[in-house]
Amino acid sequence: MSDDNHRDHEKARKRLTDLEKQAELSGGQSRIDKQHQAGKYTARERIEMLLDPGSFVELDKLKTHRCTDFNMEEKKIYGDGVVTGYGRIEDRLVYVFAQDFTVFGGSLSGAFAEKVCKIMDLAMRSGVPVIGLNDSGGARIQEGVVSLAGYADIFLRNTLASGVIPQISAIMGPCAGGAVYSPAITDFILMIENTSYLFITGPDVIRTVTHEEVSKEELGGAMSHASKSGVAHLTAGNEDQGFLIIRELLSYLPSNNMEEPPRINCEDPVDRKEEKLKTIIPSNPNKPYDIKDVIRLVVDDYHFFEIHEHYAQNIVVGFARINGFSVGVVANQPAHLAGCLDIHSSIKGARFVRFCDAFNIPLITFEDVPGFLPGVDQEHGGIIKHGAKLLYAFAESTVPKVTIITRKAYGGAFDVMASKHIRGDINLAYPTAEIAVMGPDGAVNIIFRNEIAEAKDPEKKRKELIKYYRDTFANPYKAAELGYVDAVIFPEDTRRHIADSLEMLKNKRQNNPPKKHGNIPL
Repeated sequence: MSDDNHRDHEKARKRLTDLEKQAELSGGQSRIDKQHQAGKYTARERIEMLLDPGSFVELDKLKTHRCTDFNMEEKKIYGDGVVTGYGRIEDRLVYVFAQDFTVFGGSLSGAFAEKVCKIMDLAMRSGVPVIGLNDSGGARIQEGVVSLAGYADIFLRNTLASGVIPQISAIMGPCAGGAVYSPAITDFILMIENTSYLFITGPDVIRTVTHEEVSKEELGGAMSHASKSGVAHLTAGNEDQGFLIIRELLSYLPSNNMEEPPRINCEDPVDRKEEKLKTIIPSNPNKPYDIKDVIRLVVDDYHFFEIHEHYAQNIVVGFARINGFSVGVVANQPAHLAGCLDIHSSIKGARFVRFCDAFNIPLITFEDVPGFLPGVDQEHGGIIKHGAKLLYAFAESTVPKVTIITRKAYGGAFDVMASKHIRGDINLAYPTAEIAVMGPDGAVNIIFRNEIAEAKDPEKKRKELIKYYRDTFANPYKAAELGYVDAVIFPEDTRRHIADSLEMLKNKRQNNPPKKHGNIPL
């Protein structure tokens, strides 16, 4: 190489190195320091912590905005407020974008949106998950309608990618206005306690318009959305914990809808008997117990990854493994509202079931449900419509479905919870199962109303008839005789039966009638 060529090469190298250093400085050291002082990492630090070490490849590092209004041409920063690219998690490819709050408060411009859209398009072509690390003040006001158009471009891609590739949103800071809708369309939202917020309009606007006083935390904090609105599926105490949760969540999911979910080697014996299951269901049918205890005793290594833990707690959903298979678990929770289905639990369950079905994840249902929650608020709130969502989701799903009736399976709720009649593949029941149109107390009051009224001792007669009804109808054997239950099993053998069923169903193929899409009762 000649001296002139060497000098030119070194000059070009220095220019590129200087530009990359400017890009990596984002909004400047003072803003980076301010981010750290708020207990938050920078966009690039977050990506490095989320991904396998050294695996991140950045795209559009030197991209800038094109706005010339409000003297914005004098305020160009390389990267323009979002870091985008791809890398690996447990050696699996993922695309990622991290909004950079040090650059214009993480606000979205036309160039910012183009960067995000580019990696989403690449992810769709490659069949790879997208993870968004959100920390944004919303639309960049200086860009006006260009910013709004950029949001719409992202929303469209979120929608088209839904059910094709997993989409995970981590809320790392304040997200307001248009910044909240992209996460809302994605499959899972994780929020960081005390540092992340989601709201359409902030406390100041609410105070002005409705005169309500509310703090950011009460309005849109992690626990508010995890327990009250149901917007957040997962919460973490800090960002470090949040990255670990995302990595674990991804371990249960396939990279796209054409793949099977990952199966890992299982050292937990498939035929492990759990003696505790013999006594876990109380002999008194009205006494509560924690269905999570049942789930943990059955799944691999006693580990259950719960989704929506704090919301609609009368139903439990989450991921686990059985014999190394990734499975989605849906379970009524007798420890909360007696396990009744209501508006919120129906919506929670339906969304989870549809996600699992979209990504080929078998469904394991633990059923102990006395029915739908009665009440004027429930009826006027649309329990008919919302309850139908869960029914629709189970009926529509074509993945392997195994149901275990632990105790109550009453009325329409029996049908809804993945019964044989809506294409449940294997339905099992414990000897403690009570499968009937309604509970013995209510049934006797209707069927034997006259006999009870005419008896010398109505209460004694009523108790006798309740026992008769329970022995004759409120048990699993009538359903077993009709083939509505495939087998009555001993509780301690639950794990083996589920594992055998999954192995038998692993090549299941079932299709719905050709159509553009169904019309789920939204």
